[in-house]
Amino acid sequence: MSSLPLSVRLALWVTASWHGDVALEQAMAVAHPDIDHVTGDLARVSLWRDFGESALLVALPRPGDVTGMPPTSGDTAAEAAVAGECVFVPGMGGMLVPTLSAFGPEGDEGTAAEWTAYDSEPMARHVLEAIDLGDVERTLALTVSEWATALESVDGRPWSSGPRDEAERRLGRDPWGLPAGIPPRAVRVMTSAARVAIIAEEGLRNAAAGPTLDVHSSSRREIGLRRLESAADTALAGATNIAVMALAGWRPA
Repeated sequence: MSSLPLSVRLALWVTASWHGDVALEQAMAVAHPDIDHVTGDLARVSLWRDFGESALLVALPRPGDVTGMPPTSGDTAAEAAVAGECVFVPGMGGMLVPTLSAFGPEGDEGTAAEWTAYDSEPMARHVLEAIDLGDVERTLALTVSEWATALESVDGRPWSSGPRDEAERRLGRDPWGLPAGIPPRAVRVMTSAARVAIIAEEGLRNAAAGPTLDVHSSSRREIGLRRLESAADTALAGATNIAVMALAGWRPA
């Protein structure tokens, strides 16, 4: 799978298509580079464009943390948190949540994505435009710094060679192919956030497969790695939305 969440790619490419940089059909294809079958409510994308929406934004929530999501029902927020991602429009309200699944015989499986539409409330444009890329970058750096020492003390070792090598391998094989017009600094922050997310993910996988620690240390390690994951997702969503707003002409590129 891509090192970028599906919703991040969709937000960027659909916004680019809404502003004439690429045909919508092509944008949809490029946004799903490793998905074999796409279904669901993606007709909403054309509907939103026809109603004057100019930016498709992204949130990367998780159970217990719905940072960045538009106001919506508790059930809808829970669906997005389980998926770990969604896209939404701020003007008229409305969101799409993907569900990924495997299909086909063992050894020859494909990946399917089904997009489901949900209601959400509008979000004021000035609130979104207030997102500051410098704040996004600093918050991520502070969280990484805060948890690095704590994780080392409980055998978390997220920056050991294994997780770091896996992050570089995945980022190296997946150059993303982002639309033109994204501010270089936003791409840099997106890359940093994606790297931290992969490292935290690998750390959790290694912790689950490695020697069992005492209960307190294991809990502390998992909390730290999940905090890193959450901070990385928040930073990735923030940097992506800044990129989306640049593509939409809301702020300078």
